[in-house]
Amino acid sequence: MPWTGVLGAALLGLLLAGAIRFALTPRDAEPAASSPSAPTSSPERRRDDAPPPAPRGPVGDDAGAAPEAQASAAPPSGDEARYPVDLEHLRALLPDNLYFRLGAPTDDPATLQARAEEERRWNDLYGKIQSNTATEEEIRSYYDHRRELSEDYVEFASVVLEEYEDKLPERDRGLYELSIKMHKKRLEELPRNLEDALSRRVAQEKRREEWIQSGKKN
Repeated sequence: MPWTGVLGAALLGLLLAGAIRFALTPRDAEPAASSPSAPTSSPERRRDDAPPPAPRGPVGDDAGAAPEAQASAAPPSGDEARYPVDLEHLRALLPDNLYFRLGAPTDDPATLQARAEEERRWNDLYGKIQSNTATEEEIRSYYDHRRELSEDYVEFASVVLEEYEDKLPERDRGLYELSIKMHKKRLEELPRNLEDALSRRVAQEKRREEWIQSGKKN
């Protein structure tokens, strides 16, 4: 089995933590209306886009560690090295799937930095949406990305189950199924969240115009 297939040996706990965060994190709640000139605060960092579980062996003591630390853990040996899921095989089946750019285990510094920068960019855009300062184009771009991300994670987890379901430990099958359920739920919510964000933007623009007009009258 390729070394990359066992690189995520300690990462199974990451999906479970992500699932809990997904359940507890408010989904695009409508922010309180702000005056046109009022300063806005940064939003809470979104952590509910957890990828499906990486191919793994038994979870070790570092299951709760940061992804960077887990990804750089030494590959397991013995039974752990024979974990049935082969990431390179999955990459060949799904070459354009976002999982491999954003979620697959890696210890490459450039990849980790690129992921952090992309996450920060989307978080900054989410902050603009929550503060009603994003343009319509930015709002649509954000929700298009969220849709693509969840669609790709559903696809990845589904292919893992199709290819390896009879070889996976029962717990792992359950976590892949949980990942599919989470992201399908997210996909159901996205159209309403998009419309809500666009409606808030229109309302904020109306309030801003009224505020400007009232200032001119004074």
